[in-house]
Amino acid sequence: MTEVKDKPASEGEAGTERRLNMIEAINDALDVTMGRDENIVIMGEDVGYFGGVFRCTAGLQQKYGKSRVFDTPISECGIIAAAVGMGAYGLRPVPEIQFADYIYPGLDQLISEAARLRYRSAAEYTAPITVRSPFGGGIFGGQTHSQSPEAIFAHVSGLKTVIPATPYDAKGLLISAIEDNDPVIFFEPKRIYNGPFSGYYDKPVEPWKRFDASIVPEGHYTIPLGKARYATQGDELTILAYGTMVHVVEAVCREKGVEADIVDLRTIVPVDIETIEESVKKTGRCLIVHEATRTAGFGAELSALVTERCFYHLEAPIERVTGFDTPYPHSLEWAYFPGPIRIGEALDKILKD
Repeated sequence: MTEVKDKPASEGEAGTERRLNMIEAINDALDVTMGRDENIVIMGEDVGYFGGVFRCTAGLQQKYGKSRVFDTPISECGIIAAAVGMGAYGLRPVPEIQFADYIYPGLDQLISEAARLRYRSAAEYTAPITVRSPFGGGIFGGQTHSQSPEAIFAHVSGLKTVIPATPYDAKGLLISAIEDNDPVIFFEPKRIYNGPFSGYYDKPVEPWKRFDASIVPEGHYTIPLGKARYATQGDELTILAYGTMVHVVEAVCREKGVEADIVDLRTIVPVDIETIEESVKKTGRCLIVHEATRTAGFGAELSALVTERCFYHLEAPIERVTGFDTPYPHSLEWAYFPGPIRIGEALDKILKD
């Protein structure tokens, strides 16, 4: 199985490369963009003096001041509403929602205001806001700190939804999101903040700095939104995944000796359908893996797209491995989490057909 390594994107002013974890890469992206554009402001609960619950904004208030990096009340609807207004009047706010589970009070502002502003004003106003939020499980967070609500936002016309899987991608994608003139939801898989994850929760965490994906250039570079990458390439099947699941399926394929095209979507809206179509037509088989609940999860949309575009190339039914249609459990987290056992069973089934 061939690992495919991306090179720095073409827009870069990037210089010396360093090895960073995802938290450091996100912090670096925020620092770079704030240094280039004084209209960029960061806001959210504990993002200022404390530097964020996961430390992604550490040191930025000290560097850029309290008028550009500031704490807000515990009011997600207020945070998003204020950001929409700021964006309409020329700023580029980057609000943080401390956990994706708490983003729901801000849905009306995101869906009815931010996503519609360009359309309803005939492009007189835009909402160039980037909403950052840690999401997903695997950290024993229970039902209120483990949710994956990406499919809700993928359904909304006018929103872009981005999910990085490596430190290199996290920086390049976040810079692209902040510089985009439309609202972007930027979900950060918190299970892989400090290192990739094999799916075996009882094994020690391997730090990012042991992996080439932690090599992050200094300075400014971008990764286009809507462009997937091949995490690995192979002829046996195509696996579509994003975020934490990219690393879990990589580990399972290594263990089972499966030669797969693992397509890291990076951005689920806009989705890179050309890369998906290219891969499925080559392999003839498709497995979709995500952590969110199964019914109406984004995997259902991916399955429909593959069926519409690649039906006559498929040699077996499309398979999905997902979370269950239940609240995210605490004591049974590793039964819910799409781990090596369930992914391995799906691989055996799809390759047998």
